[in-house]
Amino acid sequence: MTEDVTQVHLSGRQIRVLAHPLRVQLLGRLRAEGPATATRLAELLGTNTGATSYHLRRLAEVGLVVEEERPGTGRRRFWRAEHDMSSWRRSNFAGDPDATAAVEWMEAFQVNRFVELAGEWRRGVADEPAEWRDSGELSDYFMELTPEQLRTLMAEIEEVVMRHGLAGRTDPQPGARPVSLYLAALPRRHDAVTPTEEDDR
Repeated sequence: MTEDVTQVHLSGRQIRVLAHPLRVQLLGRLRAEGPATATRLAELLGTNTGATSYHLRRLAEVGLVVEEERPGTGRRRFWRAEHDMSSWRRSNFAGDPDATAAVEWMEAFQVNRFVELAGEWRRGVADEPAEWRDSGELSDYFMELTPEQLRTLMAEIEEVVMRHGLAGRTDPQPGARPVSLYLAALPRRHDAVTPTEEDDR
């Protein structure tokens, strides 16, 4: 992990609080776009200030967002994300059915959000400049790995992602735009159908 990128390993309480549609979006906006007021976040997310204020306070109770002091801003309250990234391990929540249910909700939310973003890209890709049309990419790979090899692979990929992401934040280049990068390493179940040669590309 790059030292300048902060990560929180979610506790059971934190993931139970975070597993909510609006709270996930609020935290995501603050991480991607920086500090904002509840009013501004309500405008961006198409909700009302009362709702964003309430859910920001809930996130603050578990240390995922903090109120930021800004002299000269009057009564406006700015909120910022306390960390750049969240992570969790299912095994950490063994014996906590509510936290396990929250993990399942979070993972389903991520998958659904990826499908939504991929659909938006595919529907609009024809209108993109050529350099952007050719930059978006979907790939799949089928591998034989041990659990330790898989953890090592994902750690190495994360290191590369963090390096490029940090460079983009500290030295943004002309023409840069937000990019959503999703990684999934999913061990195949023993009863899963084996991919065909045509699928293995």
